[in-house]
Amino acid sequence: MKKIIIIFLYLILFPVATSNQEDPEGVRQFFLKVFENNLPGVAVSDYVNGAMIRSADALEQFESIMDFPPFQGDIELGKAIWETPLPSGATYADCLPNRGVNIAGHYPIFDEQSKKLISFEMLINDCLEKNGGVAYSFDDRKTMGALTAYARKLSDGMSMDIKVESEGALQKFEAGRAFYFKRIGQHNLACASCHLTHGGKYFRDELISPAIGQPVHFPVFRAGERLYTLHMRYQRCMEAVGAVPFAAGSEELNSLEYFHSYLSNGLPLRASVYRR
Repeated sequence: MKKIIIIFLYLILFPVATSNQEDPEGVRQFFLKVFENNLPGVAVSDYVNGAMIRSADALEQFESIMDFPPFQGDIELGKAIWETPLPSGATYADCLPNRGVNIAGHYPIFDEQSKKLISFEMLINDCLEKNGGVAYSFDDRKTMGALTAYARKLSDGMSMDIKVESEGALQKFEAGRAFYFKRIGQHNLACASCHLTHGGKYFRDELISPAIGQPVHFPVFRAGERLYTLHMRYQRCMEAVGAVPFAAGSEELNSLEYFHSYLSNGLPLRASVYRR
């Protein structure tokens, strides 16, 4: 913990790179240019490797772990939940678009009727409630966590494809962007402080992962054991900088996920992986 605080305090001394681009694609290109400078010679497709991006040994160890993942039991639990009939007799596959296959990369989606973002987890809960069940908590590892650990794997290999196609959607994107660049907490840091300005750079022996490529592999299993959804990871980051986290599934974190996921458009999904 002391080491993390030292790194954070060091980061405060540096400015946060900012983007004043109006259109989402302009913002994404801005991020790409920052990482082109921070990660010279590294292909954008390799950004999915996160903190392992500069270490062949770490990538080799990662692939070895993924051959026989210690968290396979959690994924199997999610599969069992997925296949168990809901109170109506239907299954999740019966009520999700394309039977749940190759859809996760489209979420969050802006719903023009409700004027709200619909995350993949919200889509699952909507299916559950419409078929007589009770919605899962977004931060319950044994239900929503395990279920999405399996369900998101049904989209492995598809490209992230987040759309921002209306004024309402743009407002949510801008809300997420504002969150990403806002300094918060006792350490006065923004998401961008670490994962944009210093994304791809080393601090001591730790490489800070770039923002692009992060959302494609959630949920993750930290140290091969503890499951974290993307919102849970946001919460841990907020706690680390001394801020009170928003609730998983909140409008604030949905907007952040919408913005964050758009940055990874075009990169392939690979859910439920090992991370340190």
